[in-house]
Amino acid sequence: MNFVALAIPFFLLLIVIELLVDKWRQSNYFSLNDSINSLHLGVLSQLTGLAKKALQFSVYAWIFPYISLFELNSQSIWVWIAGFIVYDFCYYLYHRCSHEINGLWASHVVHHQSEEYNLTTALRQTSGGIVNFVFYIPLAILGFEPIVFIAVGSLNLVYQFWVHTRHIDKIPAWFEFVFVTPSNHRVHHGQNPVYLDKNHGGVFILWDRMLGTYQEELSHEPVIFGVTKPLASWNPIWANVEVYWGLILDSFHTKRWSDKLRVWYKKTGWRPADVATKYPDPVFDPYQQVKFDVKSSKDRSWYVIIQHLFTLALSLVVLYQAPSVAAEFNVITLVVIGFGLLSLGYYQQKTKFSTLLEILKVIAWCLFIVLSPYQFIWTLELAMCYAIISFGGLLLIQYYKNNKAHVDHIASGNKYAK
Repeated sequence: MNFVALAIPFFLLLIVIELLVDKWRQSNYFSLNDSINSLHLGVLSQLTGLAKKALQFSVYAWIFPYISLFELNSQSIWVWIAGFIVYDFCYYLYHRCSHEINGLWASHVVHHQSEEYNLTTALRQTSGGIVNFVFYIPLAILGFEPIVFIAVGSLNLVYQFWVHTRHIDKIPAWFEFVFVTPSNHRVHHGQNPVYLDKNHGGVFILWDRMLGTYQEELSHEPVIFGVTKPLASWNPIWANVEVYWGLILDSFHTKRWSDKLRVWYKKTGWRPADVATKYPDPVFDPYQQVKFDVKSSKDRSWYVIIQHLFTLALSLVVLYQAPSVAAEFNVITLVVIGFGLLSLGYYQQKTKFSTLLEILKVIAWCLFIVLSPYQFIWTLELAMCYAIISFGGLLLIQYYKNNKAHVDHIASGNKYAK
């Protein structure tokens, strides 16, 4: 059973609660654009995960009878507990390698790109990465049945959600010693030199303590969130491919054939000497961090929020009904919703033609609602309502923009007249 899909509504509720607490405390741990970008990356991850998880489960179920050394009874609670612990150790190994190997970091980097740290960051997940599956083959060798593999894996992810917050300080020492907590996971998301590549455990921090990758959160060293090479974009597609693209370019540009392959498995950050000399990476000082954002008017921000809420609703309908829909149509769904996420990301950045892209997105989504096999409440009425709200919002934003430009022009003329 996949507990992540069942937990999504509770995740969203907890995000709302944390946001209210943040407003009450005036902590300012949320940024509108950053939070929406994180949630959109979560949506994209879940949609691509429909195919990835099915593939991984199928491969696991296929190889299980041939490589399992023991027969573990899935009816025993101890088998489930052991499976949960073994899975977390395998996760630790995968997670650590994802920080230490270029090719794996290219996929995992998505989760670390946010320069904020709140519960929306937990849902900021990659849409790539299939190689990670090999790290869990030991469960099949030990005899854990496919249903155990899927269930404990999803429980592991559900646990990791709550540790992505700054509103919980350190908790009782015994718990901090054994389990991953908000404090020691904040360290994991830090780009401070002292915090880099530390605290990789998913549920148990014991693996880090035993294998030398543990670092306590220091009171005199506030965590600086983000990555050492900032993404500086609200484009969820680019967020997933940026590092891959960099590795492809390095592999193409280097003259040594061995380096063309080496760039994918060497330590994170490694680049061929000839490429690093000719195309040096910019150097960013984490202690001089300037968080990326694009200022927007209130009307534009409200439009983004409404579009985001509709995106979440549409995605939830798709996720819960996907198992009963033909697999080939899920590909169409991914393209349609992916285009919508890309469009809204560009709109958040105020890029050229972003309004035109939004118009095309609204048309595409209306057609999707009406023509797709997914069951919506009041399908035609829903599409019409969405179109009216969206186009009405875009027209109002353009009207206020033109009106403001007109007022500014008059004010500028009066200034020179004086």
